[in-house]
Amino acid sequence: MAAFPEHFYWGVATAAYQIEGAANEGGRGESIWDRFSAIPGNVHNNETGMVADDHYHRFKEDVQLMQQIGVNAYRFSIAWPRILPTGKGKVNASGLDFYDRLVDTLLSANIEPFITLYHWDLPQALQDAVGGWGSRETAYAFADYAEVVSRRLGDRVQHWITLNEPAVAAFMGNETGEMAPGLRNPKLAWQVSHNLLLGHALAVPILRANSEARTEVGITLSMSPIHPASDSAADEESSRLLDAKTNRWFLDPVFRGSYPADLLEYLDQQQLMPHMEENDLQLIAAPLDFLGINYYFRIIARRRRGGGPFDIEQVQPAGEYTEMGWEVYPAGLRELLLRMHNEYRIPRLYVTENGAAFPDVVTADNLVHDARRVEYLRAHFQEALEAIASGVPLAGYFVWSLMDNFEWAHGYSKRFGLLYVDYPTQRRILKDSGRWYRDFIASNGTAF
Repeated sequence: MAAFPEHFYWGVATAAYQIEGAANEGGRGESIWDRFSAIPGNVHNNETGMVADDHYHRFKEDVQLMQQIGVNAYRFSIAWPRILPTGKGKVNASGLDFYDRLVDTLLSANIEPFITLYHWDLPQALQDAVGGWGSRETAYAFADYAEVVSRRLGDRVQHWITLNEPAVAAFMGNETGEMAPGLRNPKLAWQVSHNLLLGHALAVPILRANSEARTEVGITLSMSPIHPASDSAADEESSRLLDAKTNRWFLDPVFRGSYPADLLEYLDQQQLMPHMEENDLQLIAAPLDFLGINYYFRIIARRRRGGGPFDIEQVQPAGEYTEMGWEVYPAGLRELLLRMHNEYRIPRLYVTENGAAFPDVVTADNLVHDARRVEYLRAHFQEALEAIASGVPLAGYFVWSLMDNFEWAHGYSKRFGLLYVDYPTQRRILKDSGRWYRDFIASNGTAF
């Protein structure tokens, strides 16, 4: 019978701006998300992450709750402006102290820290001064930030993730404007995508140099299977190019040393080609220890009649959807895991995010019966197990998220957590899904 590997990491994941709060405390500088969410109309109900889950003050309680769930790993991000308030230069000692305490608290609870260096909260000062990730200068500033953090924590942290979902940061932040910094400039977005990967490349050797020999370094990518809506040539071509933009634009340079030729041709035709220097791709292709996959949905793509290759509409098949409007499609996870293993031969894979937003209600006896989330997790874990049985080197799985939090442009309207958060009081309530996950972990991943 198939089984999850010994020493498998069962974890939960969060991101700094979504949970920490204390945005004006402890010497933290302004981030692009502070600025973006302060502009009326950018975020649901004009909500911000100024308080969020108040994790900055409640992290010890939150680690105890992780212990109750039984996880042995916690993926969290560090807020760059909490370490370097202006993005570079003077280090904020109290910011480093906070993460120092968090790491020590996790280790004392036998929970392995997986640190993400960049989960979208760029210091606003860098956006103002040099145009943020539109400038190569920010990639070098990121490397200096990686140096500061890993020099402080590298003696205890064995798992580093450079970037979270660079595709989202690049395209939703700079092409569609749905995310910070809220720009709508397609050419800039492609340049940002390259500079993010350059920042990743510059940070990798620094993380290795400041950590123990057994330390793992990787990157986390948001990924979706892209399926054509029909076998027409137009749908096939659009699906292939959308796959290139969504998946291969980040996978290929990191794991193959080149950008996808089909997409480069298109960018050249459209005059969208990012500037890159001679040995950028050689740097970006430096070997990694793992890839983190964030999976939430597949995309079924149909070319609009008379439109160009990227004039695409998404087909919504019948079935179950989450509160985010995302199709529940567990088979897509196995499809991605097998593809990464078979096409890219990546030495180790982690599911660094997977979860679902559903409407949660607290009952009179302070319980949250989220049966749909339980079923969602069960089905996705089953697909992961079948991928392992097919030879995929999956080493861990991080549920998104530990607790309800600030869901970016959706504010506090979408709840992904295993813990329900009553925002006015900051009380945490373990949902049925959290109890189910606790029992599943205790069974070594057998209690389906």
